[in-house]
Amino acid sequence: MLKRKIDLYLTEWKNQKDKLPLIIKGARQIGKTKSIEEFAKNYDSLIEINFALQKEYKDIFDDGFEVETIIKNISLKNRHSVFIPGKTLIFFDEIQDCINCATSLKSFKLDGRYDVICSGSLMGINYKEIESVSVGYKEDYEMYSMDFEEFLWAKGFKESQIEDLYKKMLSCTPLGKVEYDEYLKAFHEYMIVGGMPKVVQTFIDNTNFQGTLKLQRQIILDYEEDITKYAGGLDKGKILNVYRKIPLFLGKDNKKFQISKVSSGARNREYVGVVEWLTNAGIINQCYCMDTVKLPLKGNYNPDNYKLYFMDTGLLVASLDDEAAEDLMLSRNYGTYKGALYENIVGDMLVKAGYSLFFYRNEKSTLEMDFFVRDKHTLIPVEVKARDGATKSLTKLISEDKYSDIKYGIKLAEKNIGYNGKFYTFPYFLTFFLKRFLAEK
Repeated sequence: MLKRKIDLYLTEWKNQKDKLPLIIKGARQIGKTKSIEEFAKNYDSLIEINFALQKEYKDIFDDGFEVETIIKNISLKNRHSVFIPGKTLIFFDEIQDCINCATSLKSFKLDGRYDVICSGSLMGINYKEIESVSVGYKEDYEMYSMDFEEFLWAKGFKESQIEDLYKKMLSCTPLGKVEYDEYLKAFHEYMIVGGMPKVVQTFIDNTNFQGTLKLQRQIILDYEEDITKYAGGLDKGKILNVYRKIPLFLGKDNKKFQISKVSSGARNREYVGVVEWLTNAGIINQCYCMDTVKLPLKGNYNPDNYKLYFMDTGLLVASLDDEAAEDLMLSRNYGTYKGALYENIVGDMLVKAGYSLFFYRNEKSTLEMDFFVRDKHTLIPVEVKARDGATKSLTKLISEDKYSDIKYGIKLAEKNIGYNGKFYTFPYFLTFFLKRFLAEK
């Protein structure tokens, strides 16, 4: 059983005196069900209903949403069900296939006898509808594929070792050669494997990449199948077209996503809602270009100028041709995609750390920055260097008075920890610590 950060969250949720029903949402195949089922071992009784596989349970709410009525209907369908007040977990899985389930959450909260967890794919859940019927009576948790720290746990790194890594980051102490090399090796593996639990488990079991590419490509096919199932009123072909073209744009110099280049004659008005649907489904990360380089981040960006990244860099690797994927596994011939891979994985790590994604590129392309984050008072440019080169844009943003919200910057590269008085240099693999570092430094 892979250790996940949601494990601690679920334990803390269970120990709350006045807990709300919990909805765990996220992309498919990221480990939601597995984590909940493992957590359920803390209860004397588990009532688990999967609305995608057990369609006969969809009508348990047809007679009303009172808890007693729902329990009665479940018991009629499964006469082995045991409901013990205070000791039973009711787990409604794949709720995107039974949205009526959300309406019952208020009743379960007011009744208070049973803990309730719902889970579902972001592709299929209409959260606007859920919000309208359960506002104030549910708690949301968005789950992602495994982050780098979880990958390190899977690799056998101890929490004490990872904490020591952070202490060196905080004190700006360079890592020893063995320490640096081992974490960099793990990071390169993570970049290829990604964080989908089944893929990670296969990699750990085999101690190599054997079988991982096949699993990743099956996940991509499953996602495309789900797009055709859950896209609703949107043009499914257009959604698939955008999703499949992301690697093409990431291979370009500026990586900007342009609808006009998705297909011949494509127009923005024909693709309204498509990118947003993919983003809301949790399978891509959208990074917006800032109009002006100043705070607040969410008040100074252009919603029509953006880059798109895969939410899992392992899936980006799997979307390439066989030869390119094999080269990446052997750490050779990065070529065009080296910059794309590092940008994609840093973006993914930032999102998993709780950040929204923003970048900057002026009209003449003389000033550009990969990402921006912030601490309490300061706007912080983050440059991702696939190759160890000049940092002209980073230096300019820090030095020029017109960028008054910027006091210092961060450079992520295949370099050790350092600080030159203007910006911090961190190895890529420390990105998952960035939010904690900025809060505590």
